[in-house]
Amino acid sequence: MATKHVTLPDIGSLTLYKRRGSRSLRLSIGLNGEVRVSLPYWVSYKAAEEFAKGKASWILHQQGQRTPTLEHGQLIGKAHRLHFEPTAGERTTTRVSLTEIRVHHPITVPPDNDEVQARASAASIKALRQEAEQLLPNRLQRLAKAYGFDFKSVDVKRLKTRWGSCSSAQEITLNLFLMQLPWHLIDYVLLHELTHTKVMQHGKPFWNELERHLPGARKLRQEINTYQPVLQPHVHVT
Repeated sequence: MATKHVTLPDIGSLTLYKRRGSRSLRLSIGLNGEVRVSLPYWVSYKAAEEFAKGKASWILHQQGQRTPTLEHGQLIGKAHRLHFEPTAGERTTTRVSLTEIRVHHPITVPPDNDEVQARASAASIKALRQEAEQLLPNRLQRLAKAYGFDFKSVDVKRLKTRWGSCSSAQEITLNLFLMQLPWHLIDYVLLHELTHTKVMQHGKPFWNELERHLPGARKLRQEINTYQPVLQPHVHVT
């Protein structure tokens, strides 16, 4: 994969990736605010830079949202509620159960304190991993059986920009942040990766195969592009 790093006014650091199989320009922002553009091999780096410049307003807005404030009572994933609890102690501690995330912080320190938020974020990601490891492999197995797919293994990880991946050895990796998506988009990702066990590249044969099992897959692709694989402050879960 060919890579180029440039610096643009207003946007800052920009990483350009030329990917085999890519058919269009795609913009994403990493957890650290890094701006990335993936592009087909036949598209010039200059064209990718101009593409990023045209998205400058969106990029700056998204970068401003990189560190969301987690709030008391919000839903994390499918089953966990986040609770901030002031205590007489001097340290911030967390506990993750099957349905709750409890953040105990000193009574003199507010929940929006940077350290308290960092602890809450770490505990929330732990809860998402717990949910993902419990639910996603079983759901992947059911979909594989229902649609006639085979895969070698499945693993759950924290991925920076991708919802999932499938290797040529049919080893599937799923992003723990999937648990923040609605179920119909989770199933889209799972079937997307299962389809890669038969067709690796994102060409017409791949999309035809995916559409055969999941009509409207291209529209779901557009919908999922409105989400980012990061910890969200407010997520509507269905």
